[in-house]
Amino acid sequence: MAEDKSMQSVSGEEVETDGIYENEWGREETLKRGDEFPYDPTMGQTEWELTSLPLESQEQEMYKNTKGNTKSRLHIDRGDK
Repeated sequence: MAEDKSMQSVSGEEVETDGIYENEWGREETLKRGDEFPYDPTMGQTEWELTSLPLESQEQEMYKNTKGNTKSRLHIDRGDK
């Protein structure tokens, strides 16, 4: 019986975490929040696994041309100190 009970993201679902994802066929894609997991050109629907988070410099490049729902994360000074 498998130890890992987590479900992988599937083509067509919305990306929840910025990062580099790899599908079961070894194809890597850099995806950001709000994107849709792509279909594999040869195999069609496929599962995607987050393999690494973007570095700060990569994240800035990802958000150069942002849409309204994909703004980069910012730290907020709440002024409670």
